[in-house]
Amino acid sequence: MSQTPQELDTARIVKLLNQIMEMELAGVVRYTHYSLMVYGFSRIPIVEWLRKEATESLAHAQQAGEMVTMLGGHPSLKIGSLLESHQHDIGTLLRESLEHEKTARALYYELLAAVQGRSVVLEEYTREMIQLEEIHADEVNKMLRTPGETGVFKG
Repeated sequence: MSQTPQELDTARIVKLLNQIMEMELAGVVRYTHYSLMVYGFSRIPIVEWLRKEATESLAHAQQAGEMVTMLGGHPSLKIGSLLESHQHDIGTLLRESLEHEKTARALYYELLAAVQGRSVVLEEYTREMIQLEEIHADEVNKMLRTPGETGVFKG
């Protein structure tokens, strides 16, 4: 007997996708700003990494927007919240980045709960985004660790 997927709450899913798009666009601005504020001996590789993250955030925003239009929705023109701490040491930038990633992951998990068993396309998209966000958070966590320590950073 074949199983029919449950009905999608399209309005809720479009709202979540728009929130994700806004959060990812905020990431573009955040990582671009951070890349401009890095100074010191480690500047070049860190700036390169931050600019790569900005580019990835833009791609994620575009993907979320494509999912919105796939569902017949209207992509948001808003951008997620941007708080300026005015603290630009690399550790602070990374801790703020980790917090931003945590917020984004929570939205993706909320989306996964809304689409699970209802849409293979949306479920696979969401799982892929969660995987990428978790890998990114792990990279940031490792960068925040004291060299030589293997324990997870608990900031």
